[in-house]
Amino acid sequence: MPRCLFVSDLHGSTERYQKLIATIASEKPEFVFIGGDLTPNAFGAADYAGSNGDFIGGYLVAEFRKLKANLESEYPRVFIIMGNDDARTEETAIEQGEKASLWQYAHNRRFELGNHSLYGYQYVPPTPFQLKDWERYDVSRYLDPGDVSPEAGWRSVPVSKEEKRYSTIAKDLEKLTEDNDLSDAVMLFHSPPHNTKLDRCSNDGKMIDHVPLPLHVGSIAVRRLIEKRQPLLTLHGHIHESCSLSGSWRDSLGRTITLSAAHDGPELALVRFDLSDPDGATRELL
Repeated sequence: MPRCLFVSDLHGSTERYQKLIATIASEKPEFVFIGGDLTPNAFGAADYAGSNGDFIGGYLVAEFRKLKANLESEYPRVFIIMGNDDARTEETAIEQGEKASLWQYAHNRRFELGNHSLYGYQYVPPTPFQLKDWERYDVSRYLDPGDVSPEAGWRSVPVSKEEKRYSTIAKDLEKLTEDNDLSDAVMLFHSPPHNTKLDRCSNDGKMIDHVPLPLHVGSIAVRRLIEKRQPLLTLHGHIHESCSLSGSWRDSLGRTITLSAAHDGPELALVRFDLSDPDGATRELL
C-alpha cells in the first residue's frame, strides 16, 4: 500500500521545508507530491527577483541531496510542480534537481506509479496578481472582475503574443490526458477546481465598479475534466484561505476525491494518503 505525502504553497519558508524533510526522513513514504508555489512570495518584479535569489538551486537542491544521502534506497519518488508565485526562470533549477535524481518535474507530463498514473499541471486561471508566467485563460478569454489578463502583467521569460492570447487550460488538459483512461489516475494541480470547497477565497463584500468579486476562483477547465473523466484522486493548492472559509480541505466530484494542502497559517499543512484508499486521507498542521 503506497504511503504518500502531499504539500503545497510552502512559499520559501525554510521552517516548513524542514518539517517536510524531517517527516520524509522519519516516515519514509513511497511517494511525495509538492504542489507548487515553492519560492518566496512575489509582490512584483523587483521584489520577487531580489527575495528569491537562488532558493531552489541553492537551498532546496542542497536539502534534498542531504535527505537522499541519508535515506539511500528508502528515498521516495518526489514529484514537483511550480505555481503562479514561482518565476519561470526557476524552471532551470527544477530541471537540474531532476537531473540529480532528487525529484521529477511533473508539469505537463505523465508518469507511471505502479497500477496508477500521475499527471501534473501547474497553470492557474487569471488572477489579480502581476506575475503571469504560470497563468492562462481558463476555458475562454473571459476575466473575472479585478483579474489582470495573461496578456498584461509581467513575465520572467518572454512568450509569444499568440500563446498569451489563445492558450487555455482547457486545451492544455485535453492534450495532456488525450483519450487515456483516468479512473486510476492521480492528478497534481496547482489550481483547485471551480466552485468547490477548495477554491473559496476571501472576496466577501468586495467590489470593483459596483461589481462583486467572485468567491470561487478555481479552474472551470479543471472541474470539467474531473467531472467528465473521473480520475481517482486530484491534489490542489493555490487558495490559502479556502479551508478556513469553506470548513474543509477536501471535496469530491462524483467518484473523484479532491484534496488541498493550501493553508493560510504559518504551519505546514501535511496531507497523508494511501493510493489504495484515498478517501482515508488525513491532514495535519505541523
